Formats: sequence, C-alpha cells, structure tokens
Amino acid sequence: MKNKILMIIAPQNYRDEELEVPMNIFKQNEYEVIICSKGTDDATGSEGGNIKVDIDLHDAKVDDYKAIVFVGGSGTIIYFNSFTAQKIATEAASKGLILGAICIAPSILANAGILKDTNVTAFPSESTNLIEHEANYTKSDVVVDDKIITASGPHATVKFANEIIKAIEKDQ
Repeated sequence: MKNKILMIIAPQNYRDEELEVPMNIFKQNEYEVIICSKGTDDATGSEGGNIKVDIDLHDAKVDDYKAIVFVGGSGTIIYFNSFTAQKIATEAASKGLILGAICIAPSILANAGILKDTNVTAFPSESTNLIEHEANYTKSDVVVDDKIITASGPHATVKFANEIIKAIEKDQ
C-alpha cells in the first residue's frame, strides 16, 4: 500500500471545493491523490470545475490506498445505491482503511450498512437516512469515529482533510 488517497467523485455535479480543498491539502502533505469516477474521463463540478479522472469506479482496488474519500455534491446521489460504491466502502471498512465522506456522501456509507452505532455528521438533508441506518448523527462540522471521518459540507473541508491526514499518520 502506497501513500495514495482515492477520492471518489460524481461524473457531474460533484462539489468543487469538497474535492479541491482536501486534494490540495493531501498533495501538500505528500500524498498522491487518485481521482475516481464512474464512466467518464473528465468530471464536472457544480461550480464549473473540471478534472481529469484517473480511474473508473469499477477498476478501483481498495488495497492500493491509505484512505478512500467520497466527495459530496448533488451528483453524488448516483452512488447512494451503487453496488460498486458500496462494495468499495464496505471493503475499505472491513480492511481497516481510513474512510472519509463529506456533505451528502455519508449516505453512501450508511446505505452500505457500515455506520451502525457510528458517530457521524453530514449535510442536514441526510440526517434522516443516517438515523434510519442506526448511525449516531450529530450536527458537527467534522466527526471522527475510529477510522470513519465525516464532514457536513464545504465549510468543513480544511478540517476534514486534516483529520484524514491525522488518521492516516496515526494508523501507520
């Protein structure tokens, strides 16, 4: 396993700053960031950003990364019931990898069944889904529960990224 972080974004309407801010912080801390999406070579953000996709969702191998990060934005809903996205999340959790999700993306983890009795946060629209999946939803900006790190939205991107780095370094 190398110093790589996989960031999973929607092909369209990922939240630009939820990708860009953590990605830049990861790179400043000498982590290689791999951009992952579904069925596209270039992904488009809701604020007009555009980024080259390094790997398709179906080709992502959990064992290649220190952390898996699901980025939010309205397009992220395509992963809520995605077998592949949920498989990546459950495999990462079962192998003890650092698992991050911001904005609405924590619902991917909840729908995968890995947030039961876990302290989490998310964009408020996801609170009902998280609670229905027996997660302990809080209104905090960022929540760290063992190796699962969640954040509520764009305003929490710096703290979110820094908590992921702290968790990776603690895990080494």
